[in-house]
Amino acid sequence: MNKLSTKERAKIIAALVEGNSIRATCRMTGAAKGTVTRLLESVGKVCSKYQNEHLINLACKNIQIDEIWSFCYAKQKNVPEEKQGQFGYGDVWTFTAIDADTKLVPAWLVGLRDLNYAIEFVSDLRERLTNRVQITTDGHKIYLESIETAFYKGVDYAMLVKLYGNEPNGEKRYSSSDCIATEKRILQGNPNPKLISTSYVERQNLTMRMSMRRFTRLTNAFSKKIENLEYAVALHFMYYNFARVHKSLSNPYPRTPAIAAGIEDHIWTIEEIINLLD
Repeated sequence: MNKLSTKERAKIIAALVEGNSIRATCRMTGAAKGTVTRLLESVGKVCSKYQNEHLINLACKNIQIDEIWSFCYAKQKNVPEEKQGQFGYGDVWTFTAIDADTKLVPAWLVGLRDLNYAIEFVSDLRERLTNRVQITTDGHKIYLESIETAFYKGVDYAMLVKLYGNEPNGEKRYSSSDCIATEKRILQGNPNPKLISTSYVERQNLTMRMSMRRFTRLTNAFSKKIENLEYAVALHFMYYNFARVHKSLSNPYPRTPAIAAGIEDHIWTIEEIINLLD
């Protein structure tokens, strides 16, 4: 990897952030698999560090929270007995939060879908905000205690509970069930009913699945090591927050979420992301 030029590194990173697998990236760039993996690790680490230090003092007002499933090493049913119950083997969930106004993702956490990880994630989010916010989650019960623990009474919190129909079958068996109704539940503070929604964070889930091959359903490009999944997520959000122009933010001029949030003044290039290594 030390012999690669910035231009060669940029080609590899560009392939990864556009949803290509490690092996596909190797075929596209001519780089060895080990080279691509080591570059992902190095860049992922600095992206995580940079965002941890700079996604602070945020004036977000309307936050949506969700979690997205993936798996590592093997699907849960295929995890060997000796590795059962160990984090990084089987089901893995990534918590994400998105600012509905700027589309910035201020916090995320790769972990398990349980209360401890939910509290850790929401507490981290709370430390990055400067003012009272409105938060919307789905109906998962872990958010009740985690948001109360992190924010106490300093939040306007609502749940959007979705009711689904029968499980699909036949050719549609891999699709989610149809949502037949929604219920808005106000749990803390005084949230604006018009802003109770999870549409943006659910759309962000789709962006993650399209931009990271590891998150694609029915894939053979899953992460073999939990660390590589974490590096890929950190790189994805670095590119998404700082370098990828968001279509909804194009008026009055093209902007990234970081520019819209006031924490950056220009659109980053992939070369700038790579220069974080120095």
